[in-house]
Amino acid sequence: MTDFSHIRGKITCDRPLADLTWLRVGGPAEMFFQPADTDDLQSFLKSLPLDVSVFPMGVGSNLIVRDGGIKGAVIRMGRGFNHIEIEGHHVRCGVAALDAHVARKAADAGLDLTFLRTIPGAIGGAVRMNAGCYGSYVADHFVEATVITRDGEERVLGADELEFAYRQSNLPDGWVLTEVVLNAEQGAPEELHAKMEAQLKKRDETQPTKDRTAGSTFRNPAGFSSTGQADDTHELKAWKVIDDADMRGAMLGGAQMSTKHPNFLINTGGATAADLEGLGEMVRKKVFQTQSIELHWEVMRVGEPAPEK
Repeated sequence: MTDFSHIRGKITCDRPLADLTWLRVGGPAEMFFQPADTDDLQSFLKSLPLDVSVFPMGVGSNLIVRDGGIKGAVIRMGRGFNHIEIEGHHVRCGVAALDAHVARKAADAGLDLTFLRTIPGAIGGAVRMNAGCYGSYVADHFVEATVITRDGEERVLGADELEFAYRQSNLPDGWVLTEVVLNAEQGAPEELHAKMEAQLKKRDETQPTKDRTAGSTFRNPAGFSSTGQADDTHELKAWKVIDDADMRGAMLGGAQMSTKHPNFLINTGGATAADLEGLGEMVRKKVFQTQSIELHWEVMRVGEPAPEK
């Protein structure tokens, strides 16, 4: 029996996860840990048997937890990891800091990380997925990240070690990001805030922001995000190939591809994770059948399917 008596954070067994994801689906975590701080996280990982899998979780914005839940330990990075500090041209932030908060605090200091304002979720997930929009990506601003390895050791990683690519990075399984440093160019605070307001207005006009979604469901086949510029092309955008496959508004159980933006998967109420993932796979199949284009998931899907009855 593993001794966790020295751990200061909260450990919960069979903790339901549906209420922690934006899509509101999924089964429980076998073990759910909320570390008090970095030292607590290190102590936990050093005590946890190495054959127990570890899944770091942020605010659940880009996530489908399958109905059978997640085996092993889910580590939820929370209040002890949401600091945001300005250091010259650098912004140092805990991985639980929301992307929108990072963008706003940077703008207050005259630093341009405005691309983060409309990206759902926290900065840890943004680094893990090399999030981006309007032609900017985390990789363009990345300086370094602090991680705790699976065996509890602290390391600082540079961009070359994370091997950023479109919507992905190369962080080893079980390693937990704790802090990120981003570089930003200077700008006038009032202009940066005005830019973000314009971005929000455009997002709300084109995306189903009032529905239960997990952001963009699939990566753009073109291999880059929308630039937001007047000359931006929609050729090989995920929403366009889904639309061309007549899958806008398609439904399976309580899951639907948004009628407003067909690359957004929606829980209309009562959807299961199986409904959402199943509909996504239907879309992938139809797009491939009609256009010979293979869509790749941008939303992370984790855990086990529900046991057969």
